[in-house]
Amino acid sequence: MSKSKKHNLQWLKETLELKEDHNWNSEPGTRIFVAGRGAVRFDVPEDWHFEPDEKSFRFLDKKPPNDDCRLEVSFNLLPPGNWAEFPIVPLLRQVLKDETRDAIEQGEIIKLKRQTARIVWTQIKFIDPVEHRPAYSRICIGLGSGVQCLITFDYWEDDAERLTPVWDTVMKSLVLGLYISDPRTGFALPD
Repeated sequence: MSKSKKHNLQWLKETLELKEDHNWNSEPGTRIFVAGRGAVRFDVPEDWHFEPDEKSFRFLDKKPPNDDCRLEVSFNLLPPGNWAEFPIVPLLRQVLKDETRDAIEQGEIIKLKRQTARIVWTQIKFIDPVEHRPAYSRICIGLGSGVQCLITFDYWEDDAERLTPVWDTVMKSLVLGLYISDPRTGFALPD
């Protein structure tokens, strides 16, 4: 990607002072990531490096080139319609079928149901073609409240014990389509 394109991103990062009675809560050691005023929200480790891209957001355990993992999220706002029956498990299976890395293992598909969202995820194990090391990739599709998200998490097999809890926190805290009227308070707009 050219430099001019990289500096012409559509994302705006803004830091605001929270009000004393704010409604934001996260697990100790994490910070809250919110995109699209609440289209996507989840918790990430508070000391991770953040990088916006043209169509996604990345979190890395360390600043590149010293990073050992990459958590990436993108989202789409969906047109009005009945998305409650949209087949997300077959969609995830298609994503796996289209995967270009040669999986040496594939996990089961995990389904999570929230009040307003359906979430499915799985993982593959592969050998990194550059470093010739075993690695995992976790892939999540979430759908709810007019939002579809894709979250991926790539990490080395050696780091699984350290990084699996990060994924668990992301999955546990993932919320879709809960729009925030004033980010300084954290109170959501009513549906």
